[in-house]
Amino acid sequence: MAVDNPSTGEIIARVPSMGAEETNKAIEHAAQAFTSWRKTSPSERAYILRQWYQLILNAKASLAHIMSCEQGKPLTEASAEIEYAASYVLWFAEEAMRVQGEVLSSANNQQRLIVTRAPVGVCAAITPWNFPAAMITRKVAPALASGCTMVVKPAQQTPLTALALGELANQAGIPPGVLQIITGEATAIGGAMTANSIVKKLSFTGSTKIGSLLMRQCANDVKKLSLELGGNAPFIVFDKGDVAHAVAELMKAKFRNAGQTCISPNRVYVQKTVKEPFTRALVDAVSKLKLGDGLDPKTTIGPLIDEAAVQKVEAHIANAQTLGARVLCGGKRLESQRNWFEPTILDGVATNAQCIEEETFGPLVPLVIFDTEEEVIALANNTPFGLAAYLFSDDIHQVERVVNEIESGMIGINTGVISAANAPFGGVKASGLGREGAHIGIEEYLEMKYQCYGHKA
Repeated sequence: MAVDNPSTGEIIARVPSMGAEETNKAIEHAAQAFTSWRKTSPSERAYILRQWYQLILNAKASLAHIMSCEQGKPLTEASAEIEYAASYVLWFAEEAMRVQGEVLSSANNQQRLIVTRAPVGVCAAITPWNFPAAMITRKVAPALASGCTMVVKPAQQTPLTALALGELANQAGIPPGVLQIITGEATAIGGAMTANSIVKKLSFTGSTKIGSLLMRQCANDVKKLSLELGGNAPFIVFDKGDVAHAVAELMKAKFRNAGQTCISPNRVYVQKTVKEPFTRALVDAVSKLKLGDGLDPKTTIGPLIDEAAVQKVEAHIANAQTLGARVLCGGKRLESQRNWFEPTILDGVATNAQCIEEETFGPLVPLVIFDTEEEVIALANNTPFGLAAYLFSDDIHQVERVVNEIESGMIGINTGVISAANAPFGGVKASGLGREGAHIGIEEYLEMKYQCYGHKA
């Protein structure tokens, strides 16, 4: 299976194209490894994960180079992702030591009630191409910390980062079978993961369409599920906010990874009274972005992942223009490069435009004007998704009102950077099930076992 560089189109590696047979073998190996891994002490698991954490940090430059080559993001962003990915390993190494049971009070003094927690068992994960390191560690680290074993299928576009992390896991002393990485075609591997009854839990990050399919496939034997699915994040700028600060934070949130993030602002709503200064400042900031090869240190925004991604951005721009939108800057791919697309701002975008109703997943900022708080809350919630949202206002009472009304699992208030290992990541509505990160992240890989002890009279 060929792996190419989205900046140049050059094939940089080939990896095994495995299918259902190899996946089922890996699952069997994971089941064998689980019998001993689950019995290791939390301190032993924590020690091994800390070793993995340190090895990832030590290899940051090499891992960032691999990621930039296969995914396209600038080296500075790739390096930051490696640090972010490593933070999950450290966090859950510590969480392994914090898994606690409970002794419950009982109305019957002849009974003693106890709750313990045990690892779910063999787990499977399917990860996306946009964050090929962090989306793996965010799933693997809590699974291993809890005593589970895991089989991971990375995205076909970005398997090399996953394999490199796997090699570092070997060096850290993670036993054979505890973490396995399967490269190959998504349908065959995913189908085997969902069909195999040995797998007790599936974690998936990707589109809502595929997440829904996996959910149906997992229903046969009622597997546990963690689903981090699509988003359509609103970015709301009120006239009581700092316009310059809102622009700076939008730049961080929107153009990271060329807009190819699930929590990227997809719809930018600006209150009418500050629309002109906001737009001027945004156009000025976007014009300073340097589009190029991720390995070029001057690059601040890299290519899109493939031709389909480019075509989607082009289609969204064309649709918005038919509904009256104007291109303020950008708007097209560079003719000399297949996946390089100019960072783009659209003004006067209709609320029924495709780029408002659908997640673009690219470097496109559609601007929509609003008048009142009630109006923008209705606009922000007018979507089946609810992963992330952003709002900018210095009026604490307004912030509280809007936060209470916005239908989203995560909200950034006066910031565009919201992800952290110690914070719960996940959405509501069609954006998924469960949470990753924070103390709750390890609970996703544990089952509660209630025990009722009776005493003889």
